[in-house]
Amino acid sequence: MTVRHDVSLLTDHDIYLFKEGNHFRLYDKLGSHLMTVDGKEGAYFALWAPNAQKITVMGDFNQWNKVSHRLMPRWDGSGIWEGFIPGIKKGDIYKYHIVSTCNNYRVDKGDPFAFYWEAPPRTASRVWDLEYKWNDDEWMTERRRRNALDAPFSIYEVHLGSWRRAPGSGGGFLNYREMGRYLADYVKDMGFTHVELMPVTEHPFYGSWGYQTVGYFAPTARYGTPQDFMYMIDCLHRNGIGVIIDWVPSHFPSDEHGLSYFDGSCLYEHEDPRKGYHPEWHSYIFNYGRNEVRNFLISSALFWLDRYHIDGIRVDAVASMLYLDYARKDGEWIPNEYGGKENLEAISFLKRFNEAVYAAHPDVQTMAEESTAWPMVSRPTHVGGLGFGMKWNMGWMHDTLDYMSKDPVHRKYHHNRLTFSIWYAFSENFILPLSHDEVVYGKGALIGKMPGDEWRKNANLRLLFGYMYAHPGKKLLFMGGEFAQWKEWNHDESLQWHVLEYPAHRGIQNWVRDLNRLYRNEPALHELDFSEEGFQWVDLSDYEKSIISFIRRARDRDDFLVFVFNFTPVPRSGYRIAVPCGGFYREALNSDAAQYGGSNVGNCGGVRTEPLQKAGDFHMLSLNLPPLGVLVLKPVPSEPAGVNPEVQVAED
Repeated sequence: MTVRHDVSLLTDHDIYLFKEGNHFRLYDKLGSHLMTVDGKEGAYFALWAPNAQKITVMGDFNQWNKVSHRLMPRWDGSGIWEGFIPGIKKGDIYKYHIVSTCNNYRVDKGDPFAFYWEAPPRTASRVWDLEYKWNDDEWMTERRRRNALDAPFSIYEVHLGSWRRAPGSGGGFLNYREMGRYLADYVKDMGFTHVELMPVTEHPFYGSWGYQTVGYFAPTARYGTPQDFMYMIDCLHRNGIGVIIDWVPSHFPSDEHGLSYFDGSCLYEHEDPRKGYHPEWHSYIFNYGRNEVRNFLISSALFWLDRYHIDGIRVDAVASMLYLDYARKDGEWIPNEYGGKENLEAISFLKRFNEAVYAAHPDVQTMAEESTAWPMVSRPTHVGGLGFGMKWNMGWMHDTLDYMSKDPVHRKYHHNRLTFSIWYAFSENFILPLSHDEVVYGKGALIGKMPGDEWRKNANLRLLFGYMYAHPGKKLLFMGGEFAQWKEWNHDESLQWHVLEYPAHRGIQNWVRDLNRLYRNEPALHELDFSEEGFQWVDLSDYEKSIISFIRRARDRDDFLVFVFNFTPVPRSGYRIAVPCGGFYREALNSDAAQYGGSNVGNCGGVRTEPLQKAGDFHMLSLNLPPLGVLVLKPVPSEPAGVNPEVQVAED
């Protein structure tokens, strides 16, 4: 086999866009591409390596010969090397052997644009295509509505390698196709609207959970081929479930076959470690000021939307990108040109990323994991925002878990942990996350954070979930939490599905299923998630009893739900709250119902308002509040037949 250098996928316009930093479909041009030239089948290779002195392609096809199949640099100063090798076929594995102009550095690299890699721990790239017949036309046609900011977002966060393992003593991975069928059935039954996949991009170290990426254009080969992964997404879409991927443009690992020191120089990363090395994660930071790097990253994001029909991108560790001093001590970082700690290049990149995504796919969403008070993260770039569609509400998560972990006798001293989040709830388009980060590194499972004996732990967890679904903002729950897995998440093991043999765990699973049903079916719980018009306090001040109550409204102001939370194990009878209108209020949900593992304290299906004392007063409800429970009440036009209007008596 010889290398032909008169074949190219790159036009002059491609090179122009590449140099100015506006080529966001590089995956069509760089990497390896199967093609036929003059009747000969083979593959075209193109690689950006401006500081290389010599580049060859080696693999099984040439017995890993490091000299025989040379690429040639383009004449246009782009730093791109290319060539067509006949005889290459789909599935062939390869690497680039790079000899650098820098100190005669020699290294074997995987392809940054490879569509498919060998399964780790092997590190070569594979020549592959992305041919697939999609069957999700119905989903793609209507996903603008499904992904709208006023639509319900109940996200089930999943780590594919440990959600469920293959049966038998081996406990190996399920493949993407098996996962698609199992996951679609389960998520549909539970009522979640979307799944969020922890990073599926190829990563050498399984224990990094995908957050140390080398293959930004390839789903990990651990679970199958690119087409297998497409099938999984297709399966979820055909069951009405959106797919969000976790994407990591903040840093990359130091593995020799990856992006680091790619052509003998700091090509993708900053040369100065004060800007280019992440001390907390021992990884490299992208040089966001370099046009070619911006091309690479934004091309990666659009690739998953273009070719894999992904519905949303959650961007990891945005805070680490925004601040030059993130995880650094004084003297370990370089101020920006104005003397500040803001990373101006990263800010510019994030804005351009969001602009590119929404221009190409206005029916998807981007989501920022951003843990600081950076302003306008989820506001458009044309008004000064970063341009994300939504932002994780880390403040709500920390405050809520801190409050719920306290013994109820002490909760009245921390009442503001519950009420403070509403003061900023509408400053961003928030997602309320109970994510994987809260159930690892010795933090224990969600159920383990709850105080008290087993009954109280379960009741507290139901109360936590009820509070999350009632609170303004979209929802995210990490796998295993929905059935109160006792064990801290371990990426090397399957979830503890066997605990569903026990009534308490089934009860919590039933509760989450019914919360999802209520959330999806009630416009009051999602239409105005990001507007003050959708929320109204009834009473936020009863800290002595640790009780709060509020109203969630739909755009139709007459469509509303009333929530009452009792954060103590003391049942309250005759607890009075004011409501906007008179009549019968149906008990839409009660976390203390027996089917959820509760003690069945409630209001016998509903309660009528008390007669007005004088004109102009609010209507009043006298309620039985269950211990460590939440009531969801919905006004109905008339009292339904068969409902006992007598209030069930609870002992105080």
